[in-house]
Amino acid sequence: MKALFHAVAIIFATAALPCAGQSIKGKVLGIDENGERSALPFATVAWLGTTTGTNTNENGIFQLDTAGIVDRRVVASFIGYSKDTVAVGRSAYLTILLHRDATALKEVVVKAERPGAFIDRMSAVKTEVITQKELAKGACCDLAGCFGTQASVQSQTTNVVTNTKELRVLGISGVYNQVLFDGQPMFIGLPFTYGISSLPGTVVENIYVAKGSTSILQGAEGISGQINVEPRMPDRTDRLFANAYVNTFGERHLNLNAARPIGKGKKWSTLLALHTVQPAGRFDRDADTFMDLPQLTRYMVYNRWKYGNERAPGFFAHIGMRFWNEARIGGQMEFQPEEPEAAYGQTVDITQPELLTKLGYRFTVREAVVLSASAYHQDQRSRYGRLKYAALQSSMNMSVHHELEWAGGHLLKYGISYRYQDLEESIAFADTADPRTYAGIYRSGRDIPGAFAENAFKWLNDRVLLIVGARVDRHQRYGTFFTPRTMLKYQVNEQHILRASVGAGWRQVELFSENINLMASSRDVRFISALGPEQAITWGVDHTMQLKRWGMKGTVNLDFYQTRFQHQFYPDYDSDPTLALIDGTDATAVSNAFQVDVNMTLREGLGLRLAYNYLDVQRTAKGVTRGLPFIPTNRLMAAITYNLPKERWQFDANAHWYDQQHLPSTSELPEQYSRPAVSKPYSVLNAQITYRLKAFEFYGGCENIFDFRQLRPIIGWQDPFGPYFDTSSVWGPTIGREGYIGVRWRLK
Repeated sequence: MKALFHAVAIIFATAALPCAGQSIKGKVLGIDENGERSALPFATVAWLGTTTGTNTNENGIFQLDTAGIVDRRVVASFIGYSKDTVAVGRSAYLTILLHRDATALKEVVVKAERPGAFIDRMSAVKTEVITQKELAKGACCDLAGCFGTQASVQSQTTNVVTNTKELRVLGISGVYNQVLFDGQPMFIGLPFTYGISSLPGTVVENIYVAKGSTSILQGAEGISGQINVEPRMPDRTDRLFANAYVNTFGERHLNLNAARPIGKGKKWSTLLALHTVQPAGRFDRDADTFMDLPQLTRYMVYNRWKYGNERAPGFFAHIGMRFWNEARIGGQMEFQPEEPEAAYGQTVDITQPELLTKLGYRFTVREAVVLSASAYHQDQRSRYGRLKYAALQSSMNMSVHHELEWAGGHLLKYGISYRYQDLEESIAFADTADPRTYAGIYRSGRDIPGAFAENAFKWLNDRVLLIVGARVDRHQRYGTFFTPRTMLKYQVNEQHILRASVGAGWRQVELFSENINLMASSRDVRFISALGPEQAITWGVDHTMQLKRWGMKGTVNLDFYQTRFQHQFYPDYDSDPTLALIDGTDATAVSNAFQVDVNMTLREGLGLRLAYNYLDVQRTAKGVTRGLPFIPTNRLMAAITYNLPKERWQFDANAHWYDQQHLPSTSELPEQYSRPAVSKPYSVLNAQITYRLKAFEFYGGCENIFDFRQLRPIIGWQDPFGPYFDTSSVWGPTIGREGYIGVRWRLK
C-alpha cells in the first residue's frame, strides 16, 4: 500500500512540472444557443497570417508548433461557429471558445444518430448512458423498471407480497451500489427499499451506470458501482408533456410535466412534474390465496428551478423539491387493512418531502466553487402480518468543493462534506404470544464530517486520463475511515479504449430498513455479533472496441470486476429454518463478475444489443463457503429495435435467459414446505410497438409474453401465521404475462 501512495505522489509531482518544447497545447470548445459547451473535434487552429496550423482531435485537443512564430495569435474556426482570434501569452495551455453562428448556412445539415444507450468514451470509468430514447422502448413506469434492455443492472424482487425491488450491480445486493438523484445520495437507510420505485421514468433525462470504483466526491458507499439519475432540466425539455398508461391488471399511471423560462432575460426556468399510480385489481392465478401483485397508490409532485449556466462564468443555481406519498396493500385475497387480524396482509404507508440544491459561482472557464446539499424526511408506517413497523428518518447531506483546471487541462476538485442522519425504528408484535424476540426500539444515526480531494490528470492529447482521489470521514461511532480510489483510461487509438480501476469503500448497515424480508417472514432474528461497518475493495478492467464494417457500426465491450469484502453482515438463512442469524465477525465474501456486450447499428433504423454475464459470488463464514442465493451464474440478454423510414413506426423486443440460482436451504422444513436447492433456468420475452403521429406517441406492449411464472413463491402460504412463513424466496417472475397500452403527448 505504501508503494501505491509513493507512486501517486510521484505522479502528482511530475505532472506539475512545466511543459518543455517549442509548442503549445489547448482545447477548442463550442458554445450553443443555450450556453452549453462541448468539445469541437477536427476544428482548425492556425497561426494568424501563416499556413502553420493543425486540427483538433476527437476530444477538441490540439498541439501547435511555435518555432519561428513572431505574431503569437492563433485563429480557430469550425463549421457553424464564428471564428475567433486569441493572443497567446505565457500560458502553455489555451482554452478557445467558439460561439454558434446564427448566420451559418442552414442548408448544410450533418445528421448523426446517437443510440439510446451507449458507453461514454470520455469517462475514466466504464459508464453506460441510458437516455430517454432508450427508456421509451418499454413502459418504464419507475426507476426499477428502466433496465429491461441493459445487462449491467439487475432488478431483483426482495418481498413478493409488496413487490419491493432492489437494483443490483456486479451480482451483489443493491445496498452496495450508490444510487444518486442528480448527483445526491437520496436512497440510504429507510428510502432504500421503496425509494427507487418512487421515481417515474418521465422525470428522468439520462441514467449513468458506472461499475466498480467510481468518483469519491459523493461518498464512500459506492462499493460495486454507481447509478446516477439525471432529471429532466427545465431549459432543455418539452414545454408540456403527458404520459398515460394502463396494464391488463388494471393499474393506471398518469404523468404530467410543464416547463417554461421565467423572468427578464430568461435566466430562470422551472419544471413542474405530477405523477400518480392508481391500484390494480386483485388476482390470484396460482391459487395460493395471495394476491399476485399489491394494490399500489402513489402521488408525487416534483418542482425544479434552474438559474444560469454552470459551465459559463457567473452564478448558477439548481433547486429541486419533491413530495412523495405512497400506500401498498398486499396479502391474502380477502385481506382488508381495516380488519388486519381476519386474514394475513402487509401494508406500507410512506410520506417523504425532500429538497435538493446546487449553488455555485464560476470565476472563469477553469475555476469554480460549488455547494451541493440535500435533505429529506421519511415517515413510514407498515404492517407485516402481526408485526407493526414504524420508522422515522431525517437525513441531510452537504458538500462544498473548489474545482480548478491547471497545467494543461488537469482538473483538481477538493472540499469538505457533512452527512447527518437520524433513524428511529419501532418493531412490535400484535400477538403477545408471538415467539419472535426482536421487538423494540432501534435507533441509529450518522454524524460524519469529511474531506476529499480528486485530481484528473490528462496526457497525450487526452488519450490518457488518470483520476486519483481519496477522502477521510470521521464516523461518530466507528472512528476514522480513509478511502482511496484510482481510475485509469488509455485510448490506444480510435478503435480501442482500455480502462482499469481500484478502490475501497465502506458503509453503515441499516439492518431492518434494508432487509424488509426479515420482518415479512416468521423467522426470528438473532444477533450473534453487534452490527459494524461493512468494508470492501473493488478492482476491475475494461476494454471497449469500436467496430465499423460492412455498413455496420457499434461497440464491443468486455469487463471483469472483483469485489472482496473484509467485513460483511449478511443474514444467515441456512443454519436454521426458523432463524435469521446476524453475524459479521469472521465473514468474508468475494464477487467475480464478467460481462461482454455488443451494441450494433446493423443499418439505418435497425439496432441490436447482445450481452452475457457471468457471476460468481461466494461468502465464507465460520469456515464454510456458500454461494449467495438468488444470483444466476450465467445470464444472456438480447434486445433489438427497428424504426421504419420516417420513424413513424418503431418495433422493440428484448429477451432474457437466466441460469440456475442457489436457493436458501429448506431441508429442515416439514415436507410440504420444502423447496429445491436450486432454481430452474428460465427465459422472458418482452415486446413493444410505438406509433408516432405529430405530437402523439401511441405505444402498446407485452412483458413476459410466454407467461413464465414461479408458482407459489411464498414458503408456508398454507399457514401465513405459522413458524415457516417466508416471502423472500423469489427467483423468477411471479406476476406472469402483462400487457399494456399508453400514449405520450409533447409540446416542444
